[in-house]
Amino acid sequence: MSQIPPIRPEKPELKTIASQSKDSPSAKRTPARWIRWLVLSAGLAGVTAIAAVAGVIGAWYYVGPELPPAETIRQIPLQIPLRIYSRDGHLIEEIGERRRILVEYDDVPEHVVNAFVAAEDKRFFEHPGIDYQGILRALYLWGKTGEISGGGSTLTQQLARDYFLSREQLVTRKLREAFLAYKIEQEFSKEEIMALFLNKMFFGQRAYGVAAAAQVYFGKPLAEINVAESATLAGVLPAPSIYNPVRSVRNALVRRGYVLGRMRDLDYIDSQTFDEASNFPMISQIHGTATELLAPYVAEMVRQEMLKRYGDDTYSAGFQVVTSLDSRMQEAANYSLRNGLLEFTRRRGFRGRVASVTVDPEELLKPWEEWPEELRASLISYSAPGSLRVAIVTGIDEERKTANLILQDGEPIELPWFTMSWAKEFIDPFNTGPDPELVGDIMQSGDLVYVMPITLGGYALAQLPLAQSAVVTMDPLDGAITSLAGGYDFSLNKFNRVTQAERQPGSSFKPFIYAAALSEGNSLATIIEDSSVVIDSSDLERLWRPINYSGRFYGEQRLREALVRSMNLASVRLLLYNTGIGNAIRYLRPFGFSDRTLIRNGSLALGGGDASPLDMAQAYASFANGGYAVKPYVIDSIYDAEGEIIYSADPLVVCTECEKLKPRFPLPEANVESSPEVDAEPLEPVEPAEPAFVDYTLQDLFPSVDGEFMSEEQLVALAENYRPNASEAPVLYEDINAAPRIIDPQIAFLIQDAMRSVITSGTGVRALRELQRRDLSGKTGTSN
Repeated sequence: MSQIPPIRPEKPELKTIASQSKDSPSAKRTPARWIRWLVLSAGLAGVTAIAAVAGVIGAWYYVGPELPPAETIRQIPLQIPLRIYSRDGHLIEEIGERRRILVEYDDVPEHVVNAFVAAEDKRFFEHPGIDYQGILRALYLWGKTGEISGGGSTLTQQLARDYFLSREQLVTRKLREAFLAYKIEQEFSKEEIMALFLNKMFFGQRAYGVAAAAQVYFGKPLAEINVAESATLAGVLPAPSIYNPVRSVRNALVRRGYVLGRMRDLDYIDSQTFDEASNFPMISQIHGTATELLAPYVAEMVRQEMLKRYGDDTYSAGFQVVTSLDSRMQEAANYSLRNGLLEFTRRRGFRGRVASVTVDPEELLKPWEEWPEELRASLISYSAPGSLRVAIVTGIDEERKTANLILQDGEPIELPWFTMSWAKEFIDPFNTGPDPELVGDIMQSGDLVYVMPITLGGYALAQLPLAQSAVVTMDPLDGAITSLAGGYDFSLNKFNRVTQAERQPGSSFKPFIYAAALSEGNSLATIIEDSSVVIDSSDLERLWRPINYSGRFYGEQRLREALVRSMNLASVRLLLYNTGIGNAIRYLRPFGFSDRTLIRNGSLALGGGDASPLDMAQAYASFANGGYAVKPYVIDSIYDAEGEIIYSADPLVVCTECEKLKPRFPLPEANVESSPEVDAEPLEPVEPAEPAFVDYTLQDLFPSVDGEFMSEEQLVALAENYRPNASEAPVLYEDINAAPRIIDPQIAFLIQDAMRSVITSGTGVRALRELQRRDLSGKTGTSN
């Protein structure tokens, strides 16, 4: 039998103030007492206000004297990386510990500003640097927990903290922060403060400033990011190591959702935009610098030179280096080098797959999204050097003679037979196996292979070259390096073969030997014997017997024909018995060759010394420019972080007109001997006259037509074609850093003309067939 709960009396309800007993103190309060109460309350409020003002004044006198002036922000340099550009403005590389791209307020999209205001400081454009609501909230949390916590700082206070203070959670630091924020607001406009904030703050992954963060996380310039991406960046700011999407997609999504919600609540975005931004995919990937031109070997040359000039400031002072590269020529150099090496390696057979994965073939037939995570991660982990890409074979079709593959990013591709039929089995560098007959002779399902894009569209089977190469081009008129590629891929090998690889130039050195012969009174019609030569030299083998490439002797030959057909024996005889080694070395030294190139024995005629490709380009420039010596350079100008030029190259420039100017020598002082017959008084010193300056205009320089001055269009057209010579305008040529002449123009012309015959009818005729140009001069060169 269940017990009946005891019945308890109902609790009486609390009476309101209106129903209280007449004996309560408030009920007995008279008008006089009300007045006294109001006076007391006002007095307490006044005392509180006075105490607050006194506290602020006391705090100011406590921390104020040690606060730096707000305007010093203008003098504090931000760490900005070194940026390297081509001459036509394409970004080559960005080098530095911190990635930073400075932006002006007007260049920041409105939704980016709104995202940071919503996330960090909704009253930013209203408060004077200190938000009393945030301060009261921070004080409340301090009194409740006994600890200083965040949440009370405005954007201006955060800017003050990051420029001048630490992140210590101290009351004194908060006071300094608040006073500095107020001073900053008096010195800068809201727009300037926002720009300083967005350029200064750290966003994780070495990204400093919102523009650099946009590039790092999304691979886009700041102007192109959308609302979702701007909310992601604003969400990263409180704790970059926790909230950046590369570290944690989940945390980044939570923070983005918070920022988007704040933007909606503040009417910065509508509900539709909120939904679209919330559903936008979160990218979890680091993007590199948005380089526009591939020239890593040049970037390394510039970095080393800047390090010599400016030390560790190279990486943080914001230098901008403009190189002499031409983007069009650099792209052509990259393509020609890589394409040549890929063709070279194809001719030597297929060395086989990169690797192979053990996986059920059925798994490979599934969509990319359903592949095991380990398999996808394994595929992505392989590097793709140069223009190559890594792909996994998912199946082969022997009837159609095709192979199906998946690229590292999940893109499916198909290789037709003609793109892989070259893949004979590699045996050694000189031998290959038979032609393949089946796709299965080349690859199997699960194999990882290299593929490369082709001009016909799609991809072809490829392999990583084992050989290496180098390309360099120079402007012969001033030595500017217009393109340079020091190897197949800089990430695989940093060795710059243009400047560091000294190899035997071989027969490409012969034009210099023939130029030396011409300087000794020979002509291109001089007869030279192409016959056996035996040399006994301690520098060479005991007995050195050079031979022609063909193994034949050609007898008497004209110098032109010997050069065009690259005859070794005739060249050696020309050096030893006609020109002389000593005479040749003295003649060739001004070309810029070192002693390692100008060896003192007969093999000099065959290019037996050592020279780098840049040495050869510099020397050949003298033939191209008519006989002048120029020096190669790659740094055209250097700018500081403010865009002021601090260095400009002053290269040797080919100037034929400068030779027409008579050299100016200082006149000797007059030596007037005193004569007893002449009792002349000393002359009074004459003050030099002020120089007269004439302000010429284009209308003054160019004659009028029919009594009327030319129009601006006529003047521009005339000025573009106006080429005054040294006799007409010598002042234009006086300060030119003129390149010295090192060989006669006649010899430069004759060698250039003989090398044109090399292309049209000699060993370089393939160039004529490929390019269909008869205006090229050149020389082939091989060496054993």
